[in-house]
Amino acid sequence: MKSLFFNFVLLAGSMHTLGNDVQAGVVSFGYGANQFNMEFVTIGNPGNAADTTGNPNPAGSVGYTYSVGKYEVSEQMISKYNSEFGNANSLVITHLNQGPNKPATSITWNEAARFINWLNTSTGGFAAYKFGSLGVNDAPILWTDSDKLDYDSSNPYRSKRTQFVLPSYNEWYKAAYFNPSNSTYYDFQNGSNTAPVAVASGTMDNTAVYGQTQIQGAADVDKAGGLSPYGVMGLGGNVWEWEESSFDLQNDSGTKDRALSGGYWYGDSSLLTSTTRVNGGGPFFSDGRIGFRVAMVTPSGAEVPEPSTMAIFGLGALGMAYRARRKTKA
Repeated sequence: MKSLFFNFVLLAGSMHTLGNDVQAGVVSFGYGANQFNMEFVTIGNPGNAADTTGNPNPAGSVGYTYSVGKYEVSEQMISKYNSEFGNANSLVITHLNQGPNKPATSITWNEAARFINWLNTSTGGFAAYKFGSLGVNDAPILWTDSDKLDYDSSNPYRSKRTQFVLPSYNEWYKAAYFNPSNSTYYDFQNGSNTAPVAVASGTMDNTAVYGQTQIQGAADVDKAGGLSPYGVMGLGGNVWEWEESSFDLQNDSGTKDRALSGGYWYGDSSLLTSTTRVNGGGPFFSDGRIGFRVAMVTPSGAEVPEPSTMAIFGLGALGMAYRARRKTKA
């Protein structure tokens, strides 16, 4: 069993202990040639009020500080996961091959969940999502009250002692539409009630990757338009993103349809709005327009290892129809 260097480096300020703080920073996963970094952006302002004009309604109220990946998960990250873990354990994640920095698409919710479980267990943490076995075609199941350390009755999908997760609908919505400078929700991810400028690629403020031709394809994850008020890229356009939450918000069955948010590169601006949430199908559905990003939360109920050299232990459990309604805001 080989050691894995797990580095957490703050982009600004002093070092904080991973697991006790979820400040913005870069986390390294993998080993040797298969190492890759994820940059996380802090979503603060805990206890913010919910938005009651979007979809779902209400949405966006989160009682804790958390972080989300600044960029969508890339093909390169999935390829390195496959080389580091998937090939050896029959858990290879398939994806389109558009380029290493393109968002990883045709990823099922099931595959995204198993990738995230590996992010946790390979760094000495605990799996976020429960599966009956390590079989790649095994459906996710609920944590129950018999799982004393993991079960959270408010969300049986997610272990309460995990760190890396798919963002819930509230976590995703807040990161996309809430402006922390004035505690206001907006229609679009640019902190405005006016749609961003449609572009094929780039990083200019007030732009997003949408309104393109199908053949154009998604932009690189770090060229997916301007940033949200919190500083996150690609929450509007580029590719749809899996939410952790079921489409009906109940999270009471592992096989339920999951939700998608954010729009995609050849959709129109209405798909970017806070009133649009998409049924992405069950946990085994995949589509070339669907990708995902990772969120980071503070675990509870278990001590989390310090961010230092540690041994990998345990492998752990590793179309679309949309509804939208327009809204107005003062």
